[in-house]
Order: sequence, then C-alpha cells, then structure tokens
Amino acid sequence: MFGLGPLELGIILVIIVIVFGVGRISKIGGELGSGIKAFKDGLESEDKEEAEGEEEAEGEEKES
Repeated sequence: MFGLGPLELGIILVIIVIVFGVGRISKIGGELGSGIKAFKDGLESEDKEEAEGEEEAEGEEKES
C-alpha cells in the first residue's frame, strides 16, 4: 500500500503507545467505536423513515 512492512508498522505502533499511553489509546478506541455505532444507527433510522414515508405515499395513491 504505502510500502510499509511489519517492522515499520511496529515502530509506528510503539511510538504511538509512547506518545499517548496505553490507557488513553483504549479510551480513544472506545470513543471511536461508540461514534461509529451511533453513525450506523443514525443511518439505519434514516433508512427506516424513508421506507415508511414511501409506504405511506403508496397507500395514499391507492386510496385516490
């Protein structure tokens, strides 16, 4: 991809752990995971609302 081998990725990981610390990295990971989950839930609820709106529109057309 970027020409990074396992050794280079390991060095980058060690530098990140030194800079941020293990506790803060786990906190950042948890917050990132909950943010992604909230984003997916928002997309799903939007899709459900659109589907319900389309069903209501089809029902009104059939009644007319």
